[in-house]
Amino acid sequence: MLTKKEAAEAARQAKVRTGITWAQLAETVGRPVAWTTAALLGQHPMGKGEAERAAELLELGDDAAVAFQTQPYRGALDTAVPVDPTIYRLYEVVQVYGPTIKELIHEQCGDGIMSAINFKLDVERVPDPKGDRVVITLNGKYLPYEW
Repeated sequence: MLTKKEAAEAARQAKVRTGITWAQLAETVGRPVAWTTAALLGQHPMGKGEAERAAELLELGDDAAVAFQTQPYRGALDTAVPVDPTIYRLYEVVQVYGPTIKELIHEQCGDGIMSAINFKLDVERVPDPKGDRVVITLNGKYLPYEW
């Protein structure tokens, strides 16, 4: 029996071995690419059919399909401050712009938060003459505090 973490690593290795993209996996699973990627990396449970289709496309066995279905312990960072350069830059963005984002949410929506449960994510490469840009869209439901 594979753990969710072991299944995630198996999925990453299978992607390289098979040449399959996250977008192809998402199409096979029938979910958005960001959700599918997060699920296969261990952050969401997949339905039985979704897990079986992903495991089959990645040429992984039944153990991986079962692991993809299990309820995760969410949060994937091994340290409080991430050391991977890409993840660290996102951490840095939140460190620098987090208070601004909070202020703008409160000003535009009121006293509340953006949900990470009712949430959509998109990552897009946008051509730019001065160097391609990465556009990350975080789209979470607004949840007002209730006192």
